[in-house]
Parts: sequence; structure tokens; C-alpha cells
Amino acid sequence: MSDGALSYFLYLYSLVYQALVPCPVPEQLPANTINRQQYLGKWYFKAAVSLREADIQKFKAMDNMLFSIEEKANDTLLLTGNMRLGDKCMNQTWTYYIYPERDDLELEGRPQRRSLLWSGKWANCSNCIIFQEVEPPLSQTDSVDSLNRFMLYARQGDVDPEVVTTFLKNSACHQMSASVRLPQTKEFCA
Repeated sequence: MSDGALSYFLYLYSLVYQALVPCPVPEQLPANTINRQQYLGKWYFKAAVSLREADIQKFKAMDNMLFSIEEKANDTLLLTGNMRLGDKCMNQTWTYYIYPERDDLELEGRPQRRSLLWSGKWANCSNCIIFQEVEPPLSQTDSVDSLNRFMLYARQGDVDPEVVTTFLKNSACHQMSASVRLPQTKEFCA
């Protein structure tokens, strides 16, 4: 009987605590209104979180990733990724479109995917940005998005480890407990 009472008390305590100390909420940076110039250049991938392991699984095999963002003509951004997978370097590019009526970015070839930008303040990092990718459920009967992950990027490769810890902690508060932090033990690919 005391185990049941303790469980009930802990459940009530967690509800009260959640009501009194809510999870911090990230600040969205609308893609159609931000000063894009300040986000151009190099970014180091630090960590990713999601509700499900499947959404972040591909990052677990990587040692490090370095991205570069360039602005092209007609509200178009080109993202070039240099990824280290073991001793091999892989390069990939993605094209994103910015539309005046939308607050997200559209990935070329994936119009159903929403790519949202969030302030790095959520990770207690003024030189960071958080990138979210969301895709709708695969069928109308599904209630869960088929993809929903947040990725933390920093301007420096050697950002304070507390930044990543804060990002993971704030994400876990929102039930995003699947996470990956890149080890960055090898040289970055160029």
C-alpha cells in the first residue's frame, strides 16, 4: 500500500512541479523576416534530439559535421555539409527556399518538410542556432509526425560542453529524450 501511495505522491508532485516550473520554450526565428546575413557562413553540428531514435539514427555514425550556408539569388539558401564518417569525408548540398508568406524554409524536393529556425538562447548560446525538421504523418490515421528533430549548431567547433547539456536538458523537458552528441575526435572535413 505504501508503494502505491508513494507512486501517487510522486505523480502529483511531478504535475505540480511542471505547472510551477514549466519547460523553457525556444524562440522561433521566422525565416521570412530574420536578417539572413548574420546566419551565413560556417556552422558546427553539435547535437540532435527527437522523440524517437529513428529520427536521429543517421547522426550516430558520424564523428563531426561542418556546414556552410550561402545565399543565392531569389531568396534561396545553399547549405553545404562536410561530414566525417569514420575515416571518410562525405559532402552533400541542400537548397532551401524562403517565401514571404511562410515562416519556415522549404527544402528542394521535399515540399512537405517544414524546416524551422530557433534561437540558440534555448541552449544558453548566443552564437548557436537550432534547426528543426518536421514532416507530417505518413497517413491520415497516424497522429504522430513522421519526422520531428531538433539540431543544435554552433559557430565554434569547441563550444562549451554546458551548451549541449542545456540543449539536451531543455529538450528532455519536452519529452525529446532520444539524443545524439557528436564526439568530434577527428579532423573536420573541408
